[in-house]
Amino acid sequence: MRYRYIGFSKKGEKVSGYIEASSIEEAKRKLKDASIVYEELKEIKPLLPSFNFKKEVPKNILIDFSKTLSIYLKSGISIAKAIRLAKNQFSDGKTLDFLFQIQKNIDEGKSFYQALDKQKIYDIPKFYKESVKIAEETGTLQEVISEMADFLKNLKSMEDKTKRALIYPLFIIIVAIFMISFMLSFVIPKISAIFLQLHQELPKITKLVISIGDFLTQNWIGLVFIIFLLIFSFSFTVKKIYRFRYMLHFFILKIPIIKDIAIASNLGKFSYLMSVLTNSGVNFVHSAKLSSETLQNEVIKRIFQDASKELVEGKRFSNALVKNGFNFDKSFIQSIALAEETSEVTEIFKNLSELFKEKNSAKIELFLSLLEPTLLLVVGIIIGFIVTAMLLPIFSMNLTVG
Repeated sequence: MRYRYIGFSKKGEKVSGYIEASSIEEAKRKLKDASIVYEELKEIKPLLPSFNFKKEVPKNILIDFSKTLSIYLKSGISIAKAIRLAKNQFSDGKTLDFLFQIQKNIDEGKSFYQALDKQKIYDIPKFYKESVKIAEETGTLQEVISEMADFLKNLKSMEDKTKRALIYPLFIIIVAIFMISFMLSFVIPKISAIFLQLHQELPKITKLVISIGDFLTQNWIGLVFIIFLLIFSFSFTVKKIYRFRYMLHFFILKIPIIKDIAIASNLGKFSYLMSVLTNSGVNFVHSAKLSSETLQNEVIKRIFQDASKELVEGKRFSNALVKNGFNFDKSFIQSIALAEETSEVTEIFKNLSELFKEKNSAKIELFLSLLEPTLLLVVGIIIGFIVTAMLLPIFSMNLTVG
């Protein structure tokens, strides 16, 4: 059952959220364990049947959770007690529910991997859970959890940097849309009304712009709805239909510059996680399999997954990648071949991750340096087209008067 609570944390801050419990007594015990003094606690009865859709765990929560857990484990504390202590670092209701379910699963005798897998609050990345599973088998849980925290922090940092870099181009696009929409919907109709009163024959370009303006004015609500529907449909299709996602990613690998960014990003991520896992004592075969799961481009991901299957059969990873169609970067294959022949696996993959990180940053900067003037040029052409369409009748009027 699900309960909603309102109360105060041990720091005196007002908190609210939801908690999963089999009874209200258990809900009270869980709040007490989390050092939350509740003012209100009541059961939430769903209007519709629950389908238990799990949302992907936010990276910042998984990072903080992993760091906290690693510190406690390093001190020699058991995983069960470490989870209990970790709950004191969070006040968000959903995160507390997540930790409560993990604690409950561990108390029932499940391993940490099973506890993560069975909880129903957050969807944990497969590579994270599999890394935990291997770490428990090899007795390197603290090291792997610590390395996972560093990996996720690095990944989030790269994503945040890319988002910040895209803010200015996005701002240009939004301003341009509003500016052009305003001109077509409000300015053009008023100017066209003047031309109609003068009974003047308008140039074709002016008639076209007026028609577009009239259409937008009359149908803007429907157009906004259609745009949002298309965006939602596209996002849903990309997320749920593998074949469509694969074809989209295949197309991305054909676009200049965008292709280079996708390749550098995926290879850099793979290399970094390989260095993290091998440094934590995970063997090469398992590291390659888990690292392949983190790749975002489905074309590259399939090549790496197929190659990792052949690696299990005893084949060399570098040869398996080439056999399965990897032709994106020869130096990457050569480096893997060198890693397979030497004992410097972690160091080589760490160097590769730094190399591709620099390549990715350089490609993103190049892309943005080309995108910004291109957007300004396109916006200028559109606005120039509209202004020209409005000025032509005025020029013809002057010529007639003259």
